[in-house]
Amino acid sequence: MPYFAYKARNSRGELLKGVLESVDSNVVAEQLLNTGVTPVEIVVTRKPASNAENNVLAKLLEPKIRPIDVQLFSRQMYTLLKSGVPIFRGLAGLQESAINKTFAKVLKDLRESLDSGRELSASMRRHTDIFSSYYVSMVRVGEMTGRLDEIFLRLFNHMEFERDMRERIRSATRYPTFVVIALVIAIVVVNIFVIPAFSRVYAGFKAELPIMTKILIGSSNFMVNQWPFLLALITAAAIGFKLYIGTPGGRFKWDRLKLRIPLAGVIIHKGTLARFARSFALASRSGVPIVQSLSVVSQVVDNAYIAGRIEQMRDGVERGESVLRTATTTGVFTPIVLQMIAVGEETGEIDELMEEIAAMYEREVDYEVKTLSAKIEPILLIGLGILMLVLALGIFLPIWDLGKAALNK
Repeated sequence: MPYFAYKARNSRGELLKGVLESVDSNVVAEQLLNTGVTPVEIVVTRKPASNAENNVLAKLLEPKIRPIDVQLFSRQMYTLLKSGVPIFRGLAGLQESAINKTFAKVLKDLRESLDSGRELSASMRRHTDIFSSYYVSMVRVGEMTGRLDEIFLRLFNHMEFERDMRERIRSATRYPTFVVIALVIAIVVVNIFVIPAFSRVYAGFKAELPIMTKILIGSSNFMVNQWPFLLALITAAAIGFKLYIGTPGGRFKWDRLKLRIPLAGVIIHKGTLARFARSFALASRSGVPIVQSLSVVSQVVDNAYIAGRIEQMRDGVERGESVLRTATTTGVFTPIVLQMIAVGEETGEIDELMEEIAAMYEREVDYEVKTLSAKIEPILLIGLGILMLVLALGIFLPIWDLGKAALNK
């Protein structure tokens, strides 16, 4: 993606400068507005140079900043601010005690940025690869309301929920993935080692082979003789798929397709909506307007299709429609969830109802994950049985036919 150099002014009229990576200048402007600053100028620029890029070895050896580092930082900031420690001094202490040296450099940059007069949210916006737009927006809300310590605690709990939900979804797809990989490896081994051995035996029979045996021998010969072509084809397909889902259109279609995968798609769908509901509840409870909440929440659901539907909700709310009406038109929420949204909108406690929706989806995801093995085992057993039947018929039918011919003689 291209890089954009921007100039913007905060609520105190101070001029801020920086570089952001984004799809286009409109998205950059939206990110800046979401964090409470007004863009003045946005122009395309080159990727900012860094000392690490000049040293390839140092860049490779440099430890990566993980989400858990940001999560622990949020908890530590809450504790420090709750205890009355000034932000600048708290960041200095965290920089000294940071285990991850790369994150320590980021904390040093935050300190220097604060020392130059920038707000914490504006300082974090200089590191969009570490602090998401949602994270920066929530920090900005904390600065405006004077409840920054509370915001950091909520962000910590939110990231803990996100980490737990991602792990549940990964565990849901791990078992079927391993089984499918094992079946593919078994098919490759049979085609390369087992069938060729029987093929040499059948060649000495000088008899007409059954059609099933011919198909197996033909596929085995093709795999043995054309394996470089197959390997190149699989590699090209994998690279092409990765490049395709790297495009906005490809990512949108792939994320929509993931929701339709049998069994696992339901878990991914409910897990994504749980993240949406929890994020929206956090933003709403923190005082973020609904339109802005929907805008920043769409960036953290980790599914382009669901994000598009949330942006559709935002556009509807901007036009004056109710949250219930816009949620209904998206087609991604269940009737019971829509009913809870209606109650929350009527009572003015939509943040509380969104928390209930997130908890409900979380329980459903937990149940689906626990019962996934029981649901998928019959399907895998049927697939394995069909595979073994094909192999048995193809390999043993010629022997059976020859045995009957010998008995008839």
